[in-house]
Amino acid sequence: MRILVNIILIAIAVMVTASILPGVEVSGFRASVVVAVVLALINALIKPVLVILTIPITIVSLGLFLLVINAGMVMLADFVVDGFEVNGFWWALAFSLIMSLIQSVFGLSTKPEKPV
Repeated sequence: MRILVNIILIAIAVMVTASILPGVEVSGFRASVVVAVVLALINALIKPVLVILTIPITIVSLGLFLLVINAGMVMLADFVVDGFEVNGFWWALAFSLIMSLIQSVFGLSTKPEKPV
């Protein structure tokens, strides 16, 4: 159940972020749900491998290269999902930054409460 709630929250975040950024377009809520699922799969399967392979660059850049990896993941989702368009690397970078901010807020609001 929690996974479904997170996918819905991420889909809403995709819609909000696309409405903020003129270089990102989502055709509708259905496409945003597909983007949320694809981003979750990409982040679970491909991103860990890229992070490990780019450890030296990440260390030299003090972690900033992870932003490039995130933008690449967004561009990969753009390639895979019809109805989701990102107009270049910089828009993908801005999209990933705003999505991270929104997801951190959602993460704070959806954490289960600890029993007292």
